[in-house]
Amino acid sequence: MKLRLPIGFVLASAFIAAGFAADKAPKKEKAPDPSLASVAEVSGLPRVLLIGDSISMGYTLPVRAKLAGKANVHRPAENCGDTARGVKSLDQWLGGGKWDVIHFNFGLHDLKYLDEKGAYVTPDKGRQVATPADYEKNLRTVVARLKQTGARLIFATTTPVPSGSAGRVEHDELRYNDVAVRAMKELGVALDDLHAVVVRQQDKIQRPRNVHFTDPGYAVLADQVVAAILPALPAGAK
Repeated sequence: MKLRLPIGFVLASAFIAAGFAADKAPKKEKAPDPSLASVAEVSGLPRVLLIGDSISMGYTLPVRAKLAGKANVHRPAENCGDTARGVKSLDQWLGGGKWDVIHFNFGLHDLKYLDEKGAYVTPDKGRQVATPADYEKNLRTVVARLKQTGARLIFATTTPVPSGSAGRVEHDELRYNDVAVRAMKELGVALDDLHAVVVRQQDKIQRPRNVHFTDPGYAVLADQVVAAILPALPAGAK
């Protein structure tokens, strides 16, 4: 005699079994960002290092493509984050090789607001990663280390913070850019005004309520970065 189980019991058992199977299934790892992959050196070409956060990651590949045959374009294999991380990580990022040009930026991660758990929050619920004063102090430390390489240095201004961006206040980048531009002029570092480039066409190239850009937007930034780097390359490499 066959025992008939209630259909509800059968369905519940099936869902439970499926749940166990899902728990045991291996989770798919997120594919690494292609901008972080190492690149093979082309002998005889100048070496360029891009330092920056996810915005720089977005323009790394088009910059590399536009400078193909003119320079070896590298970047650290990570999002470089805020200036405090830069101070701690520069030796690792610079490695032991010679750099001809270093194009760098910090800002969007310094001005963001985080709670005690590191989550993005509004200003009333957390703390800013770095005050403008701390930002300037760290930037000066970064520049002092970069100057030891003998490379030509280019600082890129921080791109706009739109309204509604998580963990950030609209236009807050202006305060940080004022600090950075003043410091760079005092320290004799060339400027690449990415902020101005974006402002002229922000609605067309930047995502709404987001500090990041569309693919065409990153192409615009790449054009500007290349225009800043080319004149800084050693004579004969342009």
